[in-house]
This record gives sequence, structure tokens and C-alpha cells, in this order.
Amino acid sequence: MTESNRQKKIAGVLQKDLSSLLQNLLREAGQTGIIISVSKVNVTVDLSQAKVYVSVFPSDKADAIVEEINAIKSSIKHQIAQLTKDQLRKMPELSFYNDDSLDYIDRIEKAVKGDENPIKNPELLERRKKK
Repeated sequence: MTESNRQKKIAGVLQKDLSSLLQNLLREAGQTGIIISVSKVNVTVDLSQAKVYVSVFPSDKADAIVEEINAIKSSIKHQIAQLTKDQLRKMPELSFYNDDSLDYIDRIEKAVKGDENPIKNPELLERRKKK
């Protein structure tokens, strides 16, 4: 099912405002050396739920940070509702998820470049065939 224009518009507004809010929250908490960005927002058809995918660098801290964000999501929802009150009639419920697609891409890239690539390492291909 494709997204409606309204869903896309709401997702875009949320993505922009959440990105700046989350960066500010990190700064206020004294977290340095961490970059957080909102990579995607999916809004349900009835506009009541929004899944927010965040990328965190360094990625080893991602799960802990996403967990912390979910713990304070009601406060985040309230702050975003204040920012978007002229654009949104009703603020969707927010759920935050770790977007690990960059890690996945990195693993694929390393596999293609390195010894794990069966094209570059025929012995590896032979070992896999025997399994």
C-alpha cells in the first residue's frame, strides 16, 4: 500500500522536528561524540501512529540510546506537538526504532572487499559447497 500525500507530509514534518529535538536532547544531557539522526518516519493510514527510525553513531551505543528515547517518548511527543501545533491537528503516538541499515551496508561492503567474498576467495566457495 502506498503512502498518501498527507502521510508523507506528516512524516516529513515529524522527521525534521524530531531530528533537531533529539540532537538538542543529547546536547543537554551532556552526551558528546554521538550523532543521532532520524532516517525515516512511517505514519499509519489513520495518522495515529508513527514509527520513527533513528541512526546513531557510534552504532555500539544505538540500542541503549533508542531505549532511553522510548523511555521519554511522552515528553518528546509533547514537545513535538508544541512545535507542530499549526501543522498537525492530532499528534500521532511515537515509537522509536534503531535503523541499522548503515551497519548492514557496511557488512556487505566489507564482505565484497574482503576475504569473505567467494568470488575473490574460491576456497571459501568450495568450503560452503561441502557444508
